[in-house]
Amino acid sequence: MPVPSTLTRKIGLALAIASTAASAQQFDYALRAGIRHSDNINQSSTNPIGQNVLVPGFDFTFQQQGSTLQANVAGNVEYRHYLGHAFDSQTLAQLSGQANWTILPQRLDFAVLDYAGVQPLSTLSTNVPTNQQQTNVLVLGPTLRFRVTDTLRGQAELRYTNSYASKTTNFNSSRGMAALRLLKDLSPTTHLSANIDTERVTFQHASAGPAYNRTELFGRYVSQFTRVDLDTTLGWSQINFDRAPNLSTPLLRLSMAWRPTLQSTFRIDAARQVSDAAQDLLGQTAQNPINGIMPPYAPSPAQPNIGTGGAVITSEVYIERRLEASYAFSGQRLTFRVAPLYRKFDYVNDPGFNQTGRGGSIGIDYRLSERATLWSFANTEAVRYSSLARRDKNTSYGIGLTDQMAAHWSWTLSVVHDLRSSNAADVGFHANEIYLGVVYRR
Repeated sequence: MPVPSTLTRKIGLALAIASTAASAQQFDYALRAGIRHSDNINQSSTNPIGQNVLVPGFDFTFQQQGSTLQANVAGNVEYRHYLGHAFDSQTLAQLSGQANWTILPQRLDFAVLDYAGVQPLSTLSTNVPTNQQQTNVLVLGPTLRFRVTDTLRGQAELRYTNSYASKTTNFNSSRGMAALRLLKDLSPTTHLSANIDTERVTFQHASAGPAYNRTELFGRYVSQFTRVDLDTTLGWSQINFDRAPNLSTPLLRLSMAWRPTLQSTFRIDAARQVSDAAQDLLGQTAQNPINGIMPPYAPSPAQPNIGTGGAVITSEVYIERRLEASYAFSGQRLTFRVAPLYRKFDYVNDPGFNQTGRGGSIGIDYRLSERATLWSFANTEAVRYSSLARRDKNTSYGIGLTDQMAAHWSWTLSVVHDLRSSNAADVGFHANEIYLGVVYRR
């Protein structure tokens, strides 16, 4: 599956910008090559095929915090050559980034947000190359800032959003959004805002479903202290479809972090909101592109590669209920993270997509020496599709060793086990994978 030319140009542009980096900018990259062996490369329940895959790749990050340009970008390009020809060779890419151009200081900015990645054609099928596609969501537009009083500021935004999928064309859309915000500074670390967003969403293909207008009115409270961060949003969402019943529903988001010690962080995130696949993908970028680019099954940067996400790539709007907690510990030798998750998606116009997921992840890194790190992880999620009377459980766990041979060179050896169980026929499987690779990191 070739990388779409639009995505290739974006990665090329990011590299061109990074190549002009001055001392105030940070551009890092890694060249890697590895070989992966799977005893069930086709993830079959009845006819597993063992095969080796040659996997060279290129990873980069670019960061700048200047007076005119602020940017935070990460990207991967990976080539997969199936030596036994079970599948055609693939070139896959990811790009996750934010950039802000300050045109007039404290007055006018121009923002760009982009997320490109690999998503499944169908989450009901296994993760094989024929069930993978490139997706991209691009947002850009100006932000006008103005001051009402010494403690009351205003902000007006215009945004254009384009969503694209290489195979699921019903995902392709254009969106125009306007927003007005009033921000009150209660203290240097506490802020309150009133917000109104209105958006028009249209699709390239009539089969994608009705176009619609989305309007959200909400208040937001943000406070940041030495040990506690709190971000709360409360409001209302209204969606007016062109050819379907309208939707009116409450909006709630909560994010809270507590750092009892320098090594430990507790975090809880909750949401009850209207969303869709494009917004879901953008949410991964809005947090931190550098961390968000890592696949969910590799909690350690010791094994960089491109993973397939789990988003349902459609045009459908759904009501999302999500609750996620996490605990992270970072010591001199030991790094540990555990994160349970609950999510429920109720699709507005097509209940056939309705699903509920319960699961979590855990990751542990342990430094054996100054050069060597032993890492392990486990992810699991049980998903129930209510309209299909189907239940799937997806589990992945593994262990790996990374050794820093020299200042720029390292190697990684890992073993991973993937498992799917289901009450549907012939979709369960189990697979073992061994990976050996070498990395040159600048």
